[in-house]
Amino acid sequence: MDLSVLNLQQLEAVLHKDGPLLVFAGAGSGKTRVITYRIANLIHTHGVSPRHILAVTFTNKAANEMKERLRHLLGDAARGLWVGTFHSICLRILRESGTAIGIPPNFVVYDESDQLEVVRQALIALNIDEKQFNARTIANQISRAKERLLTPEQYQERAIDFFERIVASVYRNYQAFLRSANALDFDDLLVRTIELLETQPLIRARYQDQFRYILVDEYQDVNYAQYVLVRLLAENHRNLCVVGDDDQAIYSFRGAEVELILRFEQDFPDAKVVKLERNYRSTQPILDAAHKVIQENTLRAPKKLWTERTDGAPITFTQAIDQEDEARIVADYIFQQVRQGKRRFKDFAVLYRTNAQSRAFEERFLRERIPYRLVGALRFYDRREIKDLLAYLRVVVNPDDSVSLKRIINVPPRQIGQSTLNAVQAHAAEWGISLYQALNDPRLLGTFTPKTLQAVQQFVLLIEELREFARTHSLTATVKRLLESSGYLAWLEQKGDADSLDRAGNLREFVTVVEGFERKLQDEEETPEDTLNAFLQHIALLSDIDTLDESRDQVVMMTFHAAKGLEFPVVFLVGLEQGIIPHALSETPRDIEEERRLLYVGMTRAMDELHLLCARERSVYGSRKAAIPSPFLRALADTPMPSLFQLRYGGAKPSPLQWTPPHRRQEPPKPAPEKPAPFLPGQRVHHPQHGYGIVVRTQEHVVTVMFPGGKGLMSFPLQGCPLEEA
Repeated sequence: MDLSVLNLQQLEAVLHKDGPLLVFAGAGSGKTRVITYRIANLIHTHGVSPRHILAVTFTNKAANEMKERLRHLLGDAARGLWVGTFHSICLRILRESGTAIGIPPNFVVYDESDQLEVVRQALIALNIDEKQFNARTIANQISRAKERLLTPEQYQERAIDFFERIVASVYRNYQAFLRSANALDFDDLLVRTIELLETQPLIRARYQDQFRYILVDEYQDVNYAQYVLVRLLAENHRNLCVVGDDDQAIYSFRGAEVELILRFEQDFPDAKVVKLERNYRSTQPILDAAHKVIQENTLRAPKKLWTERTDGAPITFTQAIDQEDEARIVADYIFQQVRQGKRRFKDFAVLYRTNAQSRAFEERFLRERIPYRLVGALRFYDRREIKDLLAYLRVVVNPDDSVSLKRIINVPPRQIGQSTLNAVQAHAAEWGISLYQALNDPRLLGTFTPKTLQAVQQFVLLIEELREFARTHSLTATVKRLLESSGYLAWLEQKGDADSLDRAGNLREFVTVVEGFERKLQDEEETPEDTLNAFLQHIALLSDIDTLDESRDQVVMMTFHAAKGLEFPVVFLVGLEQGIIPHALSETPRDIEEERRLLYVGMTRAMDELHLLCARERSVYGSRKAAIPSPFLRALADTPMPSLFQLRYGGAKPSPLQWTPPHRRQEPPKPAPEKPAPFLPGQRVHHPQHGYGIVVRTQEHVVTVMFPGGKGLMSFPLQGCPLEEA
């Protein structure tokens, strides 16, 4: 292991052995190298057993990269090390020890779509109209409650308005449904692990003794539940190393609290603090511009990145006419660079604040035949036929998973219609049993016609045969048997239309995915059932970034949030306008600082070139409105920034940023009202796109409206509010 590849600050963090350690790792400063070398040094130099080391990351991509680097540094000496995301680590602990708090090891993990389905089931059970209370909004509220470790009862006690009381009722039913299905959602993985450690002293002592050295990456993104979990595991040996960058804390909407990394020295007064400020990614002009932006935040630890790449292309700032012109400018520059052989398509990334901004770029790239990849679009594992196949596998593992069973009970069609399913659901609810148990209950079976009874019994027989087959055969063989015996693949092939054949192709590709997964586990001594469980766990915890194929020669388009942790030679930050970044709903100083960090994250993705763009006009709700450059760009007022046009063709010196929009058609600007008109709770209002709604809450700068038709709650800034009194 060659420590000479580390700089002085990296070496300081790597060689620190015992006691708490806080590493402020700036963008591109080599934090993954520090974590892997620190682990390798503990094992190689100090003889720490790999089983006594826990490394926690935020993405599977980061975990896999860390494992690969450790394998390169240590070879087989790294076997036994625990490396994974918070969710995967907790899932593993619960599989091992969850029976102590009533969690059987064959529980399933519900993804976001499953959670929404359970919320909808709860709304139906409570006789609440989903058109009035949006299921996704309620699911998000339940997730926030779990991140604060609030039980349904505690949430009920704290509910202060009608909406929160509705959420409390749904939350209680939601948890009951999960228990009956032997299922946990993502938040439960942490919540139940914390419950396990807090209520079972022997189990807590076991894992505290096992994890004598704990390393947590991206610590600025931890939420309260994750913070509590880390403190629980580390409280005995206190050898906790956290690595993060408060300037890149951008996930408060997921419950992350940037204050937790900034208070680490209060939690551990004896902590050693190391700052990694040397950047290995970007040029100095990019770093200088990013620093000018971020230093205006007050809630941050002082630091400034530097690099030996002192020269570099100037940052550009271009004001387009509108979003279509903005897309044209970007496409022209990409096309020119590729045509001249200076770049490949995969060298470029287009980053934006909201997904809706991708539309103009998609249309332009299609027109110009520029290949692109949209991160956040429909993933392979989100396609209907793949989710069907995964549902079959989850029922094979856990027949009481009623959400998955409901999905596949009549797929492909097997004469179990909606009326039969309704009868099964009603019977299950009446007797407090799962759908699968209801399908085996003579009290229900006796009510079916011979034709329906035969269809139900054949389905149950199919599941039981697959369960038996899976116990003694490989995962690949089980999937092939499932496709054959269920008739799903033959059904799609017989339909013969282009869409069905494409879906059949996706099912065959799934077999390839499974084969690849089994190859990776070939050295593990896993039973067939363990392998199936591990595969479902792997799929449940995948994210969009985990499926990003960086080898494909395509321009990448994604949000600032999705770009976190990635890097690209050339980066375009588009739509840098007031109301977009900072977002119109960001009203508090804390919100504004997070929006500024979001821009900083986007800027520091760039390796060689950084191009900033905004539009002078932008279509909003079908009408064109003048746009103003983001106020965050004022920090760059003294930075010479040519436009992309000037960069390509030369011309006049860069002009200063314009902070007032140009007049359109010489119309005098309308004076802004001194104070936005207030809206009162219960007032009926009209929105040009969403129609009529009822005001449910008015705050200092924001009004919240409930819209019917499944649209649910929406919030609007009072300044420039599109709502009108009805």
